[in-house]
Amino acid sequence: MSGATGLVVAGVIAALFLIGGAVLLFLGLRMRADAAAATRENDRLSALLTAGPAQVMLVQADGRVDMPQRLADWFGLASPPRYLPELTGEDQGLSPQDSAAIAADVQAAQRAGRGFVRAVRPLGSPRAITLRGARAPAGVGAPGTVLIWAFDATDSEAEIARLRGETARLSSAFEALTGLIEAAPLPMWYRGADLRLAMVNSAYVEAVEGRDAADVVARGIELIEGSDRGGPLAGAATARDTGRSHEMVVPATIGGARRSLRQFDVPLPTGGVAGFAVDIEDLEQARSTSRRFAEAQRGMLDRLSAGVAQFGSDRALVFCNQPFRRMFAMRTEWLADRPEFDRVLERMREASRVPEVRDFPGWKAERRDWFTQTDGAIEENWHLPGGVHIRVVAQPLPDGGLLLIFEDRTEQVQLASARDTLLRVRTATFDNLFEALGVFAADGRLQLWNSRFRALWGVEEEFFTAHPRVDVFADAVASKLATPNRAALIPELVRSATGERQQRGGRVAFADGRHFEFAAVPLPDGNALFTMLDITDSRRAEQALRDRADALEEADRVRTEFVANMSYELKTPLTSISGFAEMLHGGYAGKLPRQADGYVEAIIDSVERLSHLIDDVLDLTSSEREGGELAREDVDLAATARAAADAVAPALKRRRLDFAVEIARSTGRITGDPRRLREVIEHLLRHALESTPEGGRILLHADGNATGARIVVSDNGPGMDPDTVAHAFDRFAQPGITPTGERALGLGLPLARQFVEAHGGTVELLSEPGEGTLVTVELPRR
Repeated sequence: MSGATGLVVAGVIAALFLIGGAVLLFLGLRMRADAAAATRENDRLSALLTAGPAQVMLVQADGRVDMPQRLADWFGLASPPRYLPELTGEDQGLSPQDSAAIAADVQAAQRAGRGFVRAVRPLGSPRAITLRGARAPAGVGAPGTVLIWAFDATDSEAEIARLRGETARLSSAFEALTGLIEAAPLPMWYRGADLRLAMVNSAYVEAVEGRDAADVVARGIELIEGSDRGGPLAGAATARDTGRSHEMVVPATIGGARRSLRQFDVPLPTGGVAGFAVDIEDLEQARSTSRRFAEAQRGMLDRLSAGVAQFGSDRALVFCNQPFRRMFAMRTEWLADRPEFDRVLERMREASRVPEVRDFPGWKAERRDWFTQTDGAIEENWHLPGGVHIRVVAQPLPDGGLLLIFEDRTEQVQLASARDTLLRVRTATFDNLFEALGVFAADGRLQLWNSRFRALWGVEEEFFTAHPRVDVFADAVASKLATPNRAALIPELVRSATGERQQRGGRVAFADGRHFEFAAVPLPDGNALFTMLDITDSRRAEQALRDRADALEEADRVRTEFVANMSYELKTPLTSISGFAEMLHGGYAGKLPRQADGYVEAIIDSVERLSHLIDDVLDLTSSEREGGELAREDVDLAATARAAADAVAPALKRRRLDFAVEIARSTGRITGDPRRLREVIEHLLRHALESTPEGGRILLHADGNATGARIVVSDNGPGMDPDTVAHAFDRFAQPGITPTGERALGLGLPLARQFVEAHGGTVELLSEPGEGTLVTVELPRR
């Protein structure tokens, strides 16, 4: 039993060993699998750590460094350092400052357990590394070990720098935008999503007369008053709800004045609404003024003589004035449809108011290009059938339209043609005048001259074509004059005509003996016309006439003296004849027969008439010598008239004439020469006596008024024909035949008129054949 038991026990033990070995084998295999898994996990983690964006290093309490090769590569080191000071190398690793700073951070972490973050840049590398260090947790290294994670922050730093720059730019732009909004001259504001004011600028504060922006926002002062369109928030609500900008014109009171504002509300992505308002009151006023101006301008264009047509940017007729409609025979109802430019040209062609061209479509296309011209106004002339000339001006408008102006220049062209003809005629006339002519401009330069002017001075044509000044011209021609210094008169006269606008002239003698009369005449255009006329022949004739006049005056003086002397010589024998005849008639030589007595009376009458004739001749010659001088004294004209009548009465009685004297009280007194006044009346009475046959009637009438006196002598003699009346007062006129059959010189009437005119009076003679003669003398009181 014991052996069996031993066997059993041995079998059990062997089984136990077998089971234990199997378990150990299982556990070994499992541990191996776990070790392999752990190795794989460690490799995976190492690979992840190696490939990860962060690397770790351990700094032991004694300063030793446990660093992977990749981190050493980041620092630019060939191999991992063993101690912290070895992080700095020659032109590689970290800078001494960064290395010292890391050592200080590690020491602080070891002592105080304070973590740190440090950014470093390896020497000569653009890489940026961020180090985050802290005391290593338990189980990681010995006590005092510091765990440092290194992150490659190159991309992050670049992004941070970019974001920092972008932030600075946006901040600057925001500040600039805020400053712009604040400085804007128009009210601007911002509303939150609840449409309450959140921000306003200074212009808004000033418009609502608030204290400051905060006060306006706090009190919610609105710029726009309430209205029937939903109040000041209507536009903002519409913009927020529709997501589109909203615009409306609203009234507002700013600075005590009613203004019109154009309000804009703009929705923002934040849910708020920004707004601003533009004062359009002046714009509305300007639009109203522009509208009134356009209406006034169109009214004015209707009154122009030129045709005006305006086309819009769509090339449709916008406006045309009345002259355009008349010029091109356009009906108002047709123009009301706003025809296009092409249709208007076609209608003009139908009315024969465009030039005749072969290719009308091409011509029309060229005119259509006027709308797009950029070189300013286009101008051309249309020559129409019938000799009509139209000037066309096409002005492109800024809005793409076109303004056309049609000016009928037919009359101007005709006038220009006539003017050209007149100028040619004037030039030909100017050049062929007998006078020498030159035209000097206002600046004194010679502008025009005719051939005689150049030939007169003997100057070359080249000198004149240079248009010399008047002083240069005077110096050049001075040698042609008999007195050279007289040439200075030419500039003086030209300046007087151009500057003072006065006409002056004179005479000048040439060295060759010719004489010229010259003058400077101001012309309407400011120039001066210098004329020269050859008066050599007329001067010679004038001198001859002057010599002849002197000779005639001398002969007349001799004749007058001879007549006076002869008259005085004749008076002496006439006195003797008259005396002896009166003695014979008075019977001093005895009683004469009746027939002899008649002869004596005839002798007395003839002597008396001859004596009066000699007295008239003496009066005539003495008045010529004395120059018609009269005595000036107070004269009783009535008494003078009676004395003259009494002196002539015997002769009238002998002729058996009826003599009537009518002296009115109004005759009065005048101032004059009493002797000459009496002779006037006697001459008139003797003329009537000689003109009236026996049995006739003679009337002497005198009257007057406050300003003058009148003497009238009339007779009923045979009268005079018109030719005799015309020469009745001429001295030494052709002798006439008296009613007695004798010839008379008729000096009485000339002497009477001479004496009357010397007193300031007038003599009038009226006579017709068979009706007698009436002589009226008017004498002023003074």
